[in-house]
Amino acid sequence: MKNYKPKNRLSAQNYIDGVLQGDRVILSRAITIIESNLESDKVLAKAIIQHILPHSGKSIRIGITGVPGVGKSTFIEAFGKYLIDQGHRVAILSIDPSSQRSKGSILGDKTRMEDLSGMEQAYIRPSASGDTLGGVANKTAESMLLCEAAGYDVILIETVGVGQSETAVHGMTDFFLLLMLAGAGDELQGIKKGIMEMADMVVINKADGDNIRQSERARIQYQNALHIFPESASGWSPVVTTASSTQNIGMDVVWEEISKYKLLVNENQYFETNRNRQKINWMYDTINEEIKHLFYGSKSISEQLPKLEQQIISSEISPVQAAQDILERFKNTVFHS
Repeated sequence: MKNYKPKNRLSAQNYIDGVLQGDRVILSRAITIIESNLESDKVLAKAIIQHILPHSGKSIRIGITGVPGVGKSTFIEAFGKYLIDQGHRVAILSIDPSSQRSKGSILGDKTRMEDLSGMEQAYIRPSASGDTLGGVANKTAESMLLCEAAGYDVILIETVGVGQSETAVHGMTDFFLLLMLAGAGDELQGIKKGIMEMADMVVINKADGDNIRQSERARIQYQNALHIFPESASGWSPVVTTASSTQNIGMDVVWEEISKYKLLVNENQYFETNRNRQKINWMYDTINEEIKHLFYGSKSISEQLPKLEQQIISSEISPVQAAQDILERFKNTVFHS
């Protein structure tokens, strides 16, 4: 199946030209190739990425995460529309490691962002389905490069899944925004300390009507809590603000703070240092993913694993010994084939 070559593929140059001209249909088709596991598409994807690389990187990449029920898609739509009103072109991508099982929850978000998805200056793309978070993250990063080459100067990367997806988004963005709610019980609302530490900005959403006073109280509490964390390597002091996506309140403040951050990290050279570190990490992540695919895609390995599982269950062999045995078999297959 992996050697199958689809008939509807264009040449690499056609995709490159279309992306650089800002053609959204060609951009979507190019991203489909990036996400494909077909061997012929992998070759095509490499050629496309290599040629658009010099045209990428000219955007601000903003990661957005938040607790369930925080109104993430409503916030993204309101923020995206505000940015377009300011003359920007906005691309929205997602990282959803659960999409393989749930069949992509952001597709629902896309239908909810009806106004934004209908705007020519906006591009919304569901996440790639993938067996592993690393695979999804790498494909999202490549999609981001294509969007930049197509002229989108603000990239919003949303976490849809839970757990390590926040770390993955933080590792490919310039600015990390955490959406929270006021009065949802525990002030940390199940958000791990690590995620709070990654945040460059906390936005208390749904700050309207009867919730305004409570949101302001939460803003002060979060601002105080952020002082506990070590100083960021960027030199930026995280800020907390309030917003209402439904009332379009606070979007200007959010963008103003992001603009201040960009100015600071450009002046102290952190922006470029961080981008360079992300590129290097991306290389190592890709190596790890390819090794995993190589290992689990090996016929001799896939045939042996169920036998080892049974031997572990029956206590014939320890899990550590089983792992060492299968890795030894893999090394012999790779180095003696």
